Amino acid sequence: MALIRPAAPDDAEAIHAMLLDLARGLGFADKIRSTPDSLRHHGFGPAPAFHGLVAERDGAPVGVCLWFPAFSTFRGEPGIYVQDLYVAPSERGTGLGRQLLAAAAAAGQARGATHLRLSVEADNDGAQRFYAAQGLRWQDTERMFLVDGQAFGALATAAEDAR
Repeated sequence: MALIRPAAPDDAEAIHAMLLDLARGLGFADKIRSTPDSLRHHGFGPAPAFHGLVAERDGAPVGVCLWFPAFSTFRGEPGIYVQDLYVAPSERGTGLGRQLLAAAAAAGQARGATHLRLSVEADNDGAQRFYAAQGLRWQDTERMFLVDGQAFGALATAAEDAR
């Protein structure tokens, strides 16, 4: 059985390696800009931007779940948003993904969370089936939008211009 424990700063390299493997599997390796140092800097310390769990088998990392606090203004309740869930190919089908997701939900619940949200790539049918089997349901009432790079900078500058 795998050991699941809270992520620590010393896990940054292993977490980054698993995120790279996840991105490669989705065909997005060229989109990874994080580094072990950026994960260490933003994920640990007095005000972490995310929380994480690492799964180990025989001392080697074989899975990770990263999430951050969220708040639903419609529900009026806190939740968690799972950003990344990765299980090494050798561990898939063992229940480790479910264990990591359940441990993240329990950690969120301990902090007052009442729900868990995540997004899945539109063409990742395997992940969609996995999440549905865990009791998650597709919400077709929302679409995820993103602004970054120069467009994000322009949007932020627009706030200054409006003053």
